[in-house]
Amino acid sequence: MNQVRTRFAPSPTGYLHIGGLRTALYAWLFARKNGGAFILRIEDTDTEREVEGAKDVIYNTLRQTGLYYDEGPDVGGPFGPYIQSERAEIYKRHAEMLVQKGAAYRCFCSKERLAQERAKCEARGETYTYDKHCLSLSREEIQKRLDAGEPYVIRQNIPRTGETTYTDAVFGDITVPNADLDDNVLLKADGMPTYNLANVVDDHLMGITHVIRGVEYLSSTPKYNHLYRAFGWEIPTYIHLPVVMKDKQRKLSKRHGDASFDDFINKGYLKEALINYIALLGWSPGSEREIFSLEELIDAFSLEGLSRSSAIFDVEKLTWMNAQYIRALSKDSFIERAMPYFIEAGAERFDLNLIAELIQPRLERLDEIPGKLSFLTNMPDYDIGLYTHKKMKTDAQSALPVLLKAKALLESQTDYSLEALRESLHALVEELGIKNGQLLWPLRIAITGTEVTPGGAVEAACLLGKAETLRRLNASIKKLQNGMD
Repeated sequence: MNQVRTRFAPSPTGYLHIGGLRTALYAWLFARKNGGAFILRIEDTDTEREVEGAKDVIYNTLRQTGLYYDEGPDVGGPFGPYIQSERAEIYKRHAEMLVQKGAAYRCFCSKERLAQERAKCEARGETYTYDKHCLSLSREEIQKRLDAGEPYVIRQNIPRTGETTYTDAVFGDITVPNADLDDNVLLKADGMPTYNLANVVDDHLMGITHVIRGVEYLSSTPKYNHLYRAFGWEIPTYIHLPVVMKDKQRKLSKRHGDASFDDFINKGYLKEALINYIALLGWSPGSEREIFSLEELIDAFSLEGLSRSSAIFDVEKLTWMNAQYIRALSKDSFIERAMPYFIEAGAERFDLNLIAELIQPRLERLDEIPGKLSFLTNMPDYDIGLYTHKKMKTDAQSALPVLLKAKALLESQTDYSLEALRESLHALVEELGIKNGQLLWPLRIAITGTEVTPGGAVEAACLLGKAETLRRLNASIKKLQNGMD
């Protein structure tokens, strides 16, 4: 068996969509599992849809996720160029070869004629296919038009009778009547190829052995096989992947603004969690296991695990998985990953080790960090009703004398470490003969202005330090006194 060679061939039309990333992942996993090569090719012949900077997004995303490619536009390789717009002469030469073989022909039909024919067909309730009008042109007529400089395209010449069958590794035998296959354009009037020609020529010339792509190409693959046979080339193994759905009715779609890889990263998802989750969208390891590193996915991946059924992108499941990955990070790694969010919260000057201990076990996404830490830099103007807690049996009136005692203690406290503060405040609870919550709940409200913080009053005071804790406590005591006047 020849070396396995797979490819990922995205169009630079925006950010890398989740469905596209899954295709890249499966192609990469299959190549690595079989000791093969993974190739990146950029399909940029649709110049009108190309987005500036999109190529760099593709390169960076693949590197960021660990899906390093062996050959590609920016790393080179023996079968370049790896950008289709740089291969125009190759396509033109092969299109002419097909014309000489009778597998393609020049078409001079105007846009107006094509539109009229399409309208007639639709009026009859039929699916439009080109009527082979230009196939019957004589050599003399063709040459006359060429000499006159008439624009033309090159169309594939597909027989109208019979059937074409091929075997897909996921969906099995696929048979399509040739009458259902249109004589699609292979080479446009501007000399650029369509996908129909370029994917076949490139896959052959680049030695691709296994074509892994979306199920939307399942029914059109027979026309590509007609080209392979016309050239006398070996047909690759096809592996078509089921659709990724937004829900039971709608496909996940870049055109409809559904989330890209970058969108999820910006929302605080870890790249490892995203890759792990995407791997399970249409593939099963054959067990209940769900958490896999990239290296473990290589070992576990097999074509037998691919499903024919559509996969629904479940954000809640992804979020659960992301939480598992966050909690599994070492403290140092967590702080490194979370640093942009610490900076956004203005928390980078505080004790990050303590913050990590408090919030890492409670996070589902990293972008939750600024909200959880906002109390450190912003004391909100809270309502004294927050002191009321039925379970703790506290309210604004009972909180005031307790806070005055706490103030006296915290003013005399020299050691603001977590252990020392906890010991001193618990001693005050015993001295006052109250429950822990009857001191710590009012104190949390008084120094943070909110009911929910990572940890409790002790941790908040430790993070804020003596000066800021007392400043806020004094302001809160004054607020209570004024509120009860």
